[in-house]
Amino acid sequence: MINTSGKELSMGFSPCPNDTFIFYALMHGKVQDNDFRFHQIFEDVETLNRMALEAELDITKVSYHALGFVRDEYALLHSGGALGRGCGPLIVAKDDFGIDELAGKRIAVPGRYTTAFLLLQLYNPAFRDNIIFIPFNKIMKAVKEGEADAGVIIHESRFTYSLYGLKQIIDLGQWWEAATGAPIPLGAIIAKRSLGIGLIGKIDNMIRSSIDYAFSHREETYPYIKKHSQELADEVIGKHIDLYVNDYSLDIGGEGLAAVGRLMYMAEERGIFDKNDKPLFIV
Repeated sequence: MINTSGKELSMGFSPCPNDTFIFYALMHGKVQDNDFRFHQIFEDVETLNRMALEAELDITKVSYHALGFVRDEYALLHSGGALGRGCGPLIVAKDDFGIDELAGKRIAVPGRYTTAFLLLQLYNPAFRDNIIFIPFNKIMKAVKEGEADAGVIIHESRFTYSLYGLKQIIDLGQWWEAATGAPIPLGAIIAKRSLGIGLIGKIDNMIRSSIDYAFSHREETYPYIKKHSQELADEVIGKHIDLYVNDYSLDIGGEGLAAVGRLMYMAEERGIFDKNDKPLFIV
């Protein structure tokens, strides 16, 4: 917690290195505000998605897929999210087969509301007909052991899947970039609209300051990151941060916002979630 006075706000984020890197300074008193304090909630992103669907958290990390379902209750923040190029989900398998052979096979995905599942549906709606929902950190083992024919992997798994004897079938992020020319929106930081413009603006600025601090004190963040990470190798943690924490994390910017709008539009057109004209931001 960042201090001991003021209103307490619940803040949810995942134990993945990009999130713990981003929120390190905020959770260790390096960035403070005497009007409120944060209570951190550590959960995997799919659990956070479901908590947001129930409006359980004041501020939280969610998948952009989940954002399509919670826009009435939550607003998007400019800072703290995960967008980029060359960082999308991968479909991997033990057997070397073509992408067209995936239809009808058992595909493990890391959650119903993950962006990984959204991209899979946008790529080919037929792929959702035989889905198995498995926690992201168990997908590679499930594919290796034959519980699933293929898996959609995210986070640090993209650096380690070859250790399980798995092969890449397609990079869904690469497909998205080729199809749209836009960076891929993966994870968002959102805040309850009921918090109000002033408070949400403060929180947004604090997250940006927390990222700035982490970039300036990178080694200082590592004990906290390694305490919570599924992957403890410094090299993998470093690659993970470098891939998912970037200029879009500091500020989504016009290009990032256009990418999010494109993703929302495509999902609405496919009937994955209802059309929603509410502005993403309120600040």
